[in-house]
Amino acid sequence: MKELIRKYKWPIIFALAGMIAGYTYWHFVGCASGTCLITSKWLNSTAYGGIVGVLIGNSFIPKTKEDDE
Repeated sequence: MKELIRKYKWPIIFALAGMIAGYTYWHFVGCASGTCLITSKWLNSTAYGGIVGVLIGNSFIPKTKEDDE
C-alpha cells in the first residue's frame, strides 16, 4: 500500500487540490438557476475538479524509467 501511495503521490496531491478548487468554485460561484451541468451540484463540481487536477498534474510530472516497467 505504501508503495502504491509513493508511486502515485503527485497525482493524488493534484487530485485533492483539484477537488478543493472545484468545491471552492461551486461554493463561491456555483450556479444559481440549477441548470448548469457541472456547477449545479457540489459533487459534480468536486469530481470534475479532481479529474482536471489529475490531468493537469500528469502533464507536469516527468516520466521516469520506473514508469515504463
